[in-house]
Formats: sequence, C-alpha cells, structure tokens
Amino acid sequence: MKREFMKILEHTSIANDTYRLLLEGEMVQDIVDPGQFVHVQISDDFYLRRPVSICDYNRSEGTMTLLYKVMGKGTDALTKKEAGGFLDVLGPGGQGFPLPGDEQTHALLIGGGIGVPPLYNLAKQLNDKGIRVTSVLGFQTKADAFLIEEFESFGEVYVSTNDGTLGTKGFVTDVLSQLESVHDTYYACGPTVMLKAVMDQLEEVPGYISMEERMGCGIGACFACVIESRDDKGYKRICCDGPVFDAKEVVLS
Repeated sequence: MKREFMKILEHTSIANDTYRLLLEGEMVQDIVDPGQFVHVQISDDFYLRRPVSICDYNRSEGTMTLLYKVMGKGTDALTKKEAGGFLDVLGPGGQGFPLPGDEQTHALLIGGGIGVPPLYNLAKQLNDKGIRVTSVLGFQTKADAFLIEEFESFGEVYVSTNDGTLGTKGFVTDVLSQLESVHDTYYACGPTVMLKAVMDQLEEVPGYISMEERMGCGIGACFACVIESRDDKGYKRICCDGPVFDAKEVVLS
C-alpha cells in the first residue's frame, strides 16, 4: 500500500446518504483485483482512516470510483470535500475477488446496501470474460438504491427492499429462493448477517464473500479486524487476508 493525495474530479450524491467520488492518481495502476479497498484520511480531526471499497477504476484514464454511505461524523465530514481538491488515500489494500476460470459460465452476484459497489467492477470483468452474470441487489428502501441500471448492462438484475418500495419486499435471500437458474459460483458483499444467511442458503455452491468491517491500521498490524478461520491459524485479518474470503474459509457468527 502507498499513500497518495489523489485529485477529486467529481463528488456527487447518488442516493439517500450515499455519495460517489471520482479520484485521479497513480495509485490506480496498482489495483490488482476487483473488490480491493482504499483507506481514506478525512481530516486531522479524525484520527482513524475510513476503509472504502473500490467500485470501479480505469487505468488508461488514471481514475478510481469510490461509493460510500454516511455512517457517522467522519463520513459526514467526507461529504464536504469538493471537486478540485485532494484526498489523502492509502492503498490499494486487501485481497479482492478471484476471477473464475474458463470452465465457469454463470456467476451470481449478491450485494446488500453499501456492499453493492465492490461487485460492480467484478461484474464488468466477468462480463468481459463472456461469463453470464446475475445480480441480486438489496437495499432498505427505493431511496437507498443505486447502480441498478449499471448492473443491468451486464445481465439480469433482481432487487429487494426491506419495505417493498422497489422490487421484492424482504431481503436478498428471499430473492435467492425464487431463482431458478443454476450458477457455478457466487460472490457476495454486505452486512455479516446477510452474508451468513447467503452462505447457509447456498452452502452447496462455491462462493466468495467480502466482509464489511471497521479497521484500525488497515495493514494487518493492529489486529482490530479479525474473523474466525476454519484452518489451524485461528483468525484471519480482514484488512490484509481479506476482505474477500472463500466462503468455506471463515466462520460467521
């Protein structure tokens, strides 16, 4: 990971308390896999950096897209950053989603809330490989929904909202129970309770999950973000061993 003051090209609101940042900088060239993240320093008033998943990137243009949701004072302060300014960014960090081999033909993407953005570039790369993409996106309400049309450009999209104002009323697992198509692999990102429900429902299907977690250092030194592992090592660090894990690799409680 390296530190860079990236230029803010655009900063816009795209949904309820949800914002899109378009950044420019050399760090884009270091991104390896879809699903990696950056650690953002908001200001000197906030000691800890905030982890934000990389939604998309363009190496030829040197740009990176971040989507974030206001969750507290720190991310609320981030909304005040304006285009033309600079953002202190550390990254890219973590292990992203592995792309499947040529033998796989159909991928299922499952995102909940702010867990949707890390799946966007993955969908794009899967589509470029000729792999059929089906996406299930869950939000609290219609006002919280975003990126639906963008995901539709890569394949079928199913939407759920907690209150039923858009798509299926309920959760992403309610949509999964209605799907008839067969998929080779699933990729999921969202709250832990959602990930556990997805893992239980799709336990016979190979899959990968991306964990949402508050981090301290972001480089694996502080052990503030750990998850129980199924191997003999006990725990894995979400910031450097993840945030993406094989679904059979970790234990969610």
